[in-house]
Amino acid sequence: MKRLPTLIATLALSTAALAEGEYTSLFNGKDLDGWIVKIAKSEMGENPGNMFRVEDGLLTVSYADYAGEKFTGEFGHIHTDKPYTNYRFRCEYRFIGEQVPGAPKWAYANSGIMLHCPHPSNMEVNQNFPNSAEFQLLGDTRTTGSLFTPGCMVEKDGKEVKGSVKSTIPSKPFGEWVKAEAVVKDGTIQHWINGDLVMEYTNARFDDGTPMNGGHISLQAESHPCQFRNIEILVLD
Repeated sequence: MKRLPTLIATLALSTAALAEGEYTSLFNGKDLDGWIVKIAKSEMGENPGNMFRVEDGLLTVSYADYAGEKFTGEFGHIHTDKPYTNYRFRCEYRFIGEQVPGAPKWAYANSGIMLHCPHPSNMEVNQNFPNSAEFQLLGDTRTTGSLFTPGCMVEKDGKEVKGSVKSTIPSKPFGEWVKAEAVVKDGTIQHWINGDLVMEYTNARFDDGTPMNGGHISLQAESHPCQFRNIEILVLD
């Protein structure tokens, strides 16, 4: 009986995730207004090789103009210019093209939605990933919607998690759009893929124990071209 309140809260949050509401678009389809770029080895606001760009109305991670012959760790993130606490964030993503030469194998068809990020000005110049709870977006033959915890930890199924938790939802073929939705409410975080609940965890906190009560949301550039569309948020405060 002691687990009943938790079960009720989970069901309520799951129902809320499926209900429709008034969303606000975070991407205008024309430029990167409302977003802040931070790429490892570059200062905040710099966008070497036009890595984050708009193509045909889609937010695109591209390496077409990449200056280096090989990838040497220029992991990138594009952050919302505003922080959020309780919300539903959703977007559609797909992988395209070829991974840039020299990139690690694990970054193949790999991107993510980074939740509860500090402002990108807090990132070191050479920092690869913001301290955040990552909603992994994967393609090809792997599962998608997994959890990774750079610079933080969470609780899942009553256990502390530091590292990664793999989902069981298969990814989609290259070029196929996938809908991803993160539901963040009162300390509980859920990952949804194409309307299915994939992952749920609570009590996100930085490595020093500081609670992650909110923050910026970022999308990744991890060496493989990808695109995003229908990037929207519903604030639940």
